[in-house]
Amino acid sequence: QVQLVESGGGLVQAGGSLRLSCAASGDTFRLYSMGWFRQAPGKEREFVAAISGGGGLTLYADSVKGRFTVARDNAKNTVYLQMNSLKLEDTAVYYCAAKSIVVAVPRTSYEYDYWGQGSRVTVSS
Repeated sequence: QVQLVESGGGLVQAGGSLRLSCAASGDTFRLYSMGWFRQAPGKEREFVAAISGGGGLTLYADSVKGRFTVARDNAKNTVYLQMNSLKLEDTAVYYCAAKSIVVAVPRTSYEYDYWGQGSRVTVSS
């Protein structure tokens, strides 16, 4: 069982930056691929980014490519999502997720085994 706790959300102006963190329990964090998803009001949950267990593989949604960066620190059991040049349409609740597979970057929500509680990001004009 893996428990995930997100932090770092908040209110930011368009063009600004935020960094989300997701801390995981357990001592096998490196064996999990990690993903970030988001859900805006009235919309379905969508893929944002993913990173493999060792950090060597990453994948991004086209809508965030070049603006967001996913990274992980396995010594701290933490995955990060650095969000730059934020846009109004980035407003959503952001979720981190874990899948028990090392070398992969899954992009569909049903592939993931564990989920955090979500962290709200609001981008204002």
